[in-house]
Amino acid sequence: MDEIVKIIKNEDKKNPLTDEKIASMLKINREEVTQYRLENGIPDSRERRKPYLYEDAKKILSEDKEISDRKFTKRLNDLGYDISRFAASQVKKEILSSELIVADNVKYNDDGKDDGIGRESDFMSFKEIIGHDGSLKTQISQAKAAILYPPHGLHTLILGPSGVGKSQLAEAMYEFAIESGMLKDGSPFVVFNCADYADNPQLLMSQLFGYVKGAYTGAESSKAGLVEKADGGILFLDEVHRLPSEGQEILFFLLDKGKFRRLGETDSERQANIMLIAATTENPESSLLLTFRRRIPMVIELPPLKDRPFYERYEIVRHFFSKEAFRVNRPIIVKKDVIRALMLYDCPGNIGQLRSDIQVACARGFLNSLDSKSDEIVLNLSDLPNHVRMGLLKVNKREPEIEKYLNNDMIINSDERNKMLPKEDRYILPDEIYQFIEERFNELKNQGLANDDIYKIVGRQVEMELKRFANNIKSNVVVSKRELKEIVGEKILYAVENAVKIAKQNYKNVQDNLFYSLAIHLGAAYERLKSGKTIINPQLENVKREYTNEFIVARKMVDRINKDLGIELTEDEIGFIAMYLRTFSTNVDKEKGRVGVIVLTHGHVAGGMVDVANKLLGVNIAVGIEMSLDESPENALERTIEVVKKVDEGKGCLILVDMGSLITFGEIITKRTGIQTRVIGRVDTVMVLEAVRRAIIPDATIDEIADALDENKTYVGHVEGVKDSNKLPKAIVTICITGEGTALKIKKYIEDEIPGVEKIIKIIPVGIFSKREIDEEISKIRSKNNVVAFVGTIDPKIDDIPFIPVEEIMNGIGLERLKKMTGMDIKLNSRLKDIIKEDLILYNFDATVKSDVIDEMVELLEDKGYVDDRFMLSVYKRESMGATWMKGGIAIPHGDTKYVTKPAIAIAKLKKTICWEGDLETDLIFMIALKEDSKDYMLDLYKVMTDEKIVNELKTAKDSAQIKDIILKYTIPSN
Repeated sequence: MDEIVKIIKNEDKKNPLTDEKIASMLKINREEVTQYRLENGIPDSRERRKPYLYEDAKKILSEDKEISDRKFTKRLNDLGYDISRFAASQVKKEILSSELIVADNVKYNDDGKDDGIGRESDFMSFKEIIGHDGSLKTQISQAKAAILYPPHGLHTLILGPSGVGKSQLAEAMYEFAIESGMLKDGSPFVVFNCADYADNPQLLMSQLFGYVKGAYTGAESSKAGLVEKADGGILFLDEVHRLPSEGQEILFFLLDKGKFRRLGETDSERQANIMLIAATTENPESSLLLTFRRRIPMVIELPPLKDRPFYERYEIVRHFFSKEAFRVNRPIIVKKDVIRALMLYDCPGNIGQLRSDIQVACARGFLNSLDSKSDEIVLNLSDLPNHVRMGLLKVNKREPEIEKYLNNDMIINSDERNKMLPKEDRYILPDEIYQFIEERFNELKNQGLANDDIYKIVGRQVEMELKRFANNIKSNVVVSKRELKEIVGEKILYAVENAVKIAKQNYKNVQDNLFYSLAIHLGAAYERLKSGKTIINPQLENVKREYTNEFIVARKMVDRINKDLGIELTEDEIGFIAMYLRTFSTNVDKEKGRVGVIVLTHGHVAGGMVDVANKLLGVNIAVGIEMSLDESPENALERTIEVVKKVDEGKGCLILVDMGSLITFGEIITKRTGIQTRVIGRVDTVMVLEAVRRAIIPDATIDEIADALDENKTYVGHVEGVKDSNKLPKAIVTICITGEGTALKIKKYIEDEIPGVEKIIKIIPVGIFSKREIDEEISKIRSKNNVVAFVGTIDPKIDDIPFIPVEEIMNGIGLERLKKMTGMDIKLNSRLKDIIKEDLILYNFDATVKSDVIDEMVELLEDKGYVDDRFMLSVYKRESMGATWMKGGIAIPHGDTKYVTKPAIAIAKLKKTICWEGDLETDLIFMIALKEDSKDYMLDLYKVMTDEKIVNELKTAKDSAQIKDIILKYTIPSN
């Protein structure tokens, strides 16, 4: 420990040592250094450098605020700092957007003098927010800049899921505006939740903008709206995506011109000077009008709880327990297992849900403590809700980090000082809950009931209240119809709205999901009819018999749809709509189960597609599995098997995959687990929507869904006959136990992985259902072919012919065996020649740190027009999630595809090896700038990066031209 202090004391103050470097010097674990630092209040390397860096940076900026990022970085490096251009630009932005603007702000006082406004660091508004100097530091800096921007601040949009603290940040921004002098004491802060009136747009608009007498039925006198009340202050609109288009347009005009009209007002305009802060849980690009978004220059995105560091989560947990200790006026002792569960469990409602779960635990603990003589409430694992206790089962690679918080039980006194956190009322149990528990306990005690009986009675009543409370905070996903319109069109939406009205006239409990499911279904049906295709409902007769009432109502709905769209839907379609009506107007029969939908892709694609499908249809059926670029197929297979076991409800799982290397998973999974699977060898968002939409219906079968989706049979081909049977050409037989379809897919996969193999050797797919069939079919094939190998899921046990299991084909071993049999080398497809350019290759690039490489490579791509100026930040954001490093010492940094103008791959061969992250080193970097439709390029590049022979040649290349030649010489012409 003394050595750590000594090293830190003598380090270069401009370039402090990281915990990793200190640990390396002392030959100890990094965790030991980190723990010692935290226990003794020693800041990390960035914070230790900050005072020196910011002081020098301010001096440079005071001389020239317009200095370019490149020159600014050079000036800092000349002063002895080892800093990248990206990091320097972030420092520059933070200083210019906050501290220097505060200094400028003093000049805006009427008398031109400093009226006592203190330094920004003295303000308390944001310091009470947990994470203000940690994970929320950037967001707080943005919030300050928005308030201080002259003359009246910047309109701001706060993004983030429910419960992350959007309302809290807005309130802190208002307090900061008062503290900094941007607003006078007593300036209005008006809060309005657009969701409160979302079902009545007219009432929502009247609340916001006011109305004149007679504007609508019931408007008996004129009334000012919230905009007028917020004049001279801040208007905070929560859930702004629920504001209708006309409301957004009026608000845009207000922000643009400072003018508006009350509802019903035609001959005059009113003025209001407001700063708008809006918040939404939705994607602003799909839920807010472009014109409205353009008037909100500042966008602040708050992270979900799962992305916050453990030390902040621990502080948040402690804070909420202190809140409850104060409310109940008793100390609370929290056992270590309780803390561990709260630190690890999945909390989709974020900080708000964490608070409610802690309150539930405290209510149960309070009840259990009433008969004890102790004044303390002791919380055990049994007091936590079930879903929180499941946190103990979570396998988390960062779990060791929380052990430092679990040395002792947490002891909370009732007078601990509280910091600010989200205050959403729906997350707070009423204060009366503890009073109710105590009064009811004493009442039953006086009646002579035993403690066990009292606990059961009161516990049951408390559980009912807690369930009501939990339902109140449950996140109800509301999808913008504008989002749906992009998929199915306005015409379909109109028809569906009218059809759903008919459904609601006949059923009182129709769920919103019916609208979205019916819209997706009708969109597909309409396209089928236009192209002359029809669909058969295999459940039609059963629906007529079992769902008689639903079928009658569905017929009425179809009559209206036919009228609105000018089409003629068949009785089969009526049956489908009756099934939806049954599903979304009554409780689904859980015992029937549904078909599971799993989307399996390379890269970060599957999650986005299943989120869209689940969200649009208001369900949680689809599950996404994402493979990293360097993940082995065996590992992905094991993960998929676990998901299938978890998802299966007895009707099997449909698996949609994005490339040939995954199509054989279904056969293997079924063989190992006994769970029925079907694999579709292609996937896109619309396809996932269609799969989920069909899987919603409990009566749907896996074969019905798969057959409807896989109409084009992407991986099904035709077996050509042998032109000259006398020559007995060499052949490989792909064989499976469930039919020819999977054998064809195995054939296609081999052809994909060994380009040109079909020119050397014949591949014959065979589906086998019995031992007799095996013998007959193989005998027939061998009479015309020299079979050199069987590949598949079942070994036909022919002594003189080797069998290669599908698993070996997947992990590459089997492919190597096939290569030797055919005498082929695996070559790459020549598509790479389109994106491997010599002017994008940096040879012997001299870099010392990772950021130097990223900056130079992104600038190169940007200068050549391959990416725009937002690509740089997206690369660093991706790096912050974890090292983009592959086995073999290759780094593959990459950014968001939406910032790519045209596909390209930049390559850097470094002069010397550098540390990429932790103990991972590299001297060969591929900067990937590909668009979403460039998957084929990535497949070819992956083959380059995983071929040891090619990588070794690249690392010993003499110049940029040779690097390009090495890659391209391993190609064959593409088909």
